[in-house]
Amino acid sequence: MNRENYTVVRDFVLQGFSSFHEHKLTLFVVFFALYLLTLAGNVIIVTLISIDRHLHTPMYFFLTMLSVSETMYTLVIVPRMLASLIGLSQPISLAGCATQMFFFITLAINNCFLLTAMGYDRYVAICNPLRYMVIMSKRVCAQLVCGACGIGLLVAIIQISSVFRLPFCDREVAHYFCDIRPVMKLSCDDTTLHDIINLIVSSLVIVVPMGWVFISYILIISTILKIASAEGRKKAFATCASHLTVVIVHYGCASIAYLKPKSENTKDQDQLISVTYTVFTPLLNPVVYTLRNKEVKEALYRAIGKKPPS
Repeated sequence: MNRENYTVVRDFVLQGFSSFHEHKLTLFVVFFALYLLTLAGNVIIVTLISIDRHLHTPMYFFLTMLSVSETMYTLVIVPRMLASLIGLSQPISLAGCATQMFFFITLAINNCFLLTAMGYDRYVAICNPLRYMVIMSKRVCAQLVCGACGIGLLVAIIQISSVFRLPFCDREVAHYFCDIRPVMKLSCDDTTLHDIINLIVSSLVIVVPMGWVFISYILIISTILKIASAEGRKKAFATCASHLTVVIVHYGCASIAYLKPKSENTKDQDQLISVTYTVFTPLLNPVVYTLRNKEVKEALYRAIGKKPPS
């Protein structure tokens, strides 16, 4: 935009799903149901892990942290999105937009690195089982969680400082939450440098942890294939299946959303991708870990006083 059009912008208006006006009520019902399922699923996982001593292991400690982070992540985005679908959305101040973006970036990156920590945990459990409890001590687990959160906070501070230093000429954000690219498009200045910084940062916080997980699973698979018994191989693969499913979907969505060229997709396509990682992906974690994970299912049966099926 040109400098001549510059006026002081004090708040933003999130356009939401303006292209789907006639389907807003349907979208509200679907997203609200998924939101409730996400909250309920993550609460069940955290509760089960807290009360069942069989789940007091490093793997489930990381799963608890991921569930808490995913719950906070949806709380930052989904309530305002739901309000906009039923016409209750209000303009969001620059400070409010920056706050939402800050928590979104922090929690999204925290989730990425927590999944990486879980991959490392599976690597140690399968490739170095005799030293597992020594290597994955409580101190190491706490350091990995703090490191994931710390990286998220650092990147969020850098990104927020970069974006909200810009002057804005428009207040209509073509999105349902304050994401980086839609907000930067409202700037009066040339954002080429900011776009480059954003791409570099996105690449580092997505590609680096994804690479670590990829290397972990190469080592895991090579170790599993050396196991003599078919039953042993099956059991080892089963311990990784849930995590690997979540990793593929999570990093896949993040890569499509933030590593693609700037103008490759339309607004509707961008929103569809965003819905995938803000609504569907957080639900995937509790669904996968309750339906595909034998230990969690057994803990659920014990919690309701039933005998686990043999």
